[in-house]
Amino acid sequence: MLDKIGEVVARYDEIERQMSDPQVLADHIKLTELAQERAEMIPLVESYQRYQKLSRELDETRDLIALEDDPEMVELATEEIEQLSLEIEALDKKMRSLLVPKDPRDDKNVYLEIRAGAGGDEAGIFGADLLRMYTRYAEARKWKTQIASENRTGVGGYKEVVLLVKGKGAFSRFKFESGVHRVQRVPVTESQGRIHTSTATVAVMPEVDDVEITLDEKDLEITPEFSSGPGGQHMQKNATAARIVHKPSGLMVKIQSERSLTQNKRLGMAIIQARLQDAGLAKQHAELAADRKAQVGSGDRSEKIRTYNYPQARVTDHRIGLTLYNLHGVMNGGLDSFIDALTVADEAEKLAAAESDY
Repeated sequence: MLDKIGEVVARYDEIERQMSDPQVLADHIKLTELAQERAEMIPLVESYQRYQKLSRELDETRDLIALEDDPEMVELATEEIEQLSLEIEALDKKMRSLLVPKDPRDDKNVYLEIRAGAGGDEAGIFGADLLRMYTRYAEARKWKTQIASENRTGVGGYKEVVLLVKGKGAFSRFKFESGVHRVQRVPVTESQGRIHTSTATVAVMPEVDDVEITLDEKDLEITPEFSSGPGGQHMQKNATAARIVHKPSGLMVKIQSERSLTQNKRLGMAIIQARLQDAGLAKQHAELAADRKAQVGSGDRSEKIRTYNYPQARVTDHRIGLTLYNLHGVMNGGLDSFIDALTVADEAEKLAAAESDY
């Protein structure tokens, strides 16, 4: 581990030298890039410097005990050794955590794509419940939300709905929601009062920068359409909705949330970009799955990740074995307990993998 930290410190020192170079100081773009890279290294470098200082103090105190005859001084030195050892141990854990690479997508905006699964109309209603849960969670964090695409059912649910969440760190908080969500309850459509099990699938896709995936216009089939549902006189007279098909993959999206065709085309293309990147990442995860036992955060949608049991007011996340009897709070956006626990589990897994390389 210390060898890896030494490499980081060497790079940090090199950046410091470069940032004092007159040529670099005159290049604002290069200077900004170096400053950002340096800022990411500061917590690890400062922790390492503190670690070295305390390690020297620990060695000096141990040497003092070896030479000291005064019992009272030995006792004080022993207490100091205990305190130094505890702080060094804490710094060691912190540095190991800081060595785990940060997901470069964490700060991005995110698309949440919710699809009704097994369960008929109840699955669509459950999809609407998940949409409300995620919307309330985002609003509590002062993030902006927008329904980018929707396909409603006739009973207040969704066959499919795409929610765009804009806010720094949105992907980092939602990325573990990808998978199959299961609900157990008496549906409003059930007259016999029997408990049914239904599912909805959630896909979590970071908003894609233009430089990451570039769509070729030749691969797109864009058809203007009239917006469905209430939209006012403007929408009734003009074909403002955009139906976009990505021919190579068969992906299709219809966007009517914006007031102009151009805006809907732009948003539709952004969603297709995000879906294409998500598909590429899913393929990478599938290739890595054989080498990984834990699947936290893998985005594998074939496995059930969470169960919402209404009779018991229970929510269980099956990936980490966490159960909370606070269904009402969770469905109203109280997801932090699950997200925090999943984040810790993911970091522990990555740390274990990183330590195997030391």
